[in-house]
Amino acid sequence: MNGWLAAGCALLLCGVLPALCGVCTGPVRRRVLAQNLATVLAALALLLLSQGWARAAYTDMALALAVLGPAGTLVYERLLGEELRADRPPAAVTRAMTVLSTVPVPLVVVPVCAAATPGRTTVKLLLVGCLLVAGSAVCMRALTTPPGGGEPVG
Repeated sequence: MNGWLAAGCALLLCGVLPALCGVCTGPVRRRVLAQNLATVLAALALLLLSQGWARAAYTDMALALAVLGPAGTLVYERLLGEELRADRPPAAVTRAMTVLSTVPVPLVVVPVCAAATPGRTTVKLLLVGCLLVAGSAVCMRALTTPPGGGEPVG
């Protein structure tokens, strides 16, 4: 086992597993926020595992997850909009979830880019990182904006 695999397994156990527990329990808002966090962390774990096992297919799966994860969160926001608007999160929760879903991305993507061979792989890794940050920011904005637009909660 190398360091990439150890980091990927640690991210799965210490990040994705607790996020999945949040998806399965609690109020609707926490479930949707945890789903967004779980997709970000799962994509990052796939990047680490792709580097550890030297399998480009895992990078492709992370790219697909980076595109489809935020789309799924936005679909849930659209379908469960009334319930989500009734249960607004405190400002501290909103800030914490934003930090938890954006800070790990450069911490994983930059070292994996440095270790990867330059070329298409590096471009793909940077694209995954940008999609994860942008998708997470859009989802957090959508999940914390009060009805009728206006300023986000927090």
